[in-house]
Amino acid sequence: MRKRLAIYRSPKEIDSLIHAFQEGNLSRSQWTHEAHLTVALWYLCYDSEQEAINAIRNGIKRYNSAQGIETTKNSGYHETLTLFWVRTIRRYLADESQNRSIVHLTNGLIAKYADGTLPFRYYTRDRLMSWEARINWVEPDLKSLDSEIVRQGLKSLSNS
Repeated sequence: MRKRLAIYRSPKEIDSLIHAFQEGNLSRSQWTHEAHLTVALWYLCYDSEQEAINAIRNGIKRYNSAQGIETTKNSGYHETLTLFWVRTIRRYLADESQNRSIVHLTNGLIAKYADGTLPFRYYTRDRLMSWEARINWVEPDLKSLDSEIVRQGLKSLSNS
């Protein structure tokens, strides 16, 4: 049975999630893959890329701290996963953002990237789940993210 995706009906629903995340009072059961995507997309829409990365990184760490989640070898904040999804969402926004509402963008992102296993197309489990990848950006070892960006760019050019 396919998991039901979080579908937003209004910007207020997204703002509510962002506020709860920023305040650290979003329940752990609400801090889903879809919520992570929503938070990252929201920051990437409203801040410069570097400001968004800092806000996402610091926000997740602050949220984890408020929830009593420590960063260990097996849980907590993960730098490589965070930056992987930022790059993925940035590509998505480059393709989809023209005259689209935050609700449309968020729902589209969730529908497109509901499968949280996407990073494993780029990384072996050992590399992605390593301590080094958890605390620092680590380049993929299966295929390059940049080659995927180039391939996507060529695909969109050929459709023009």
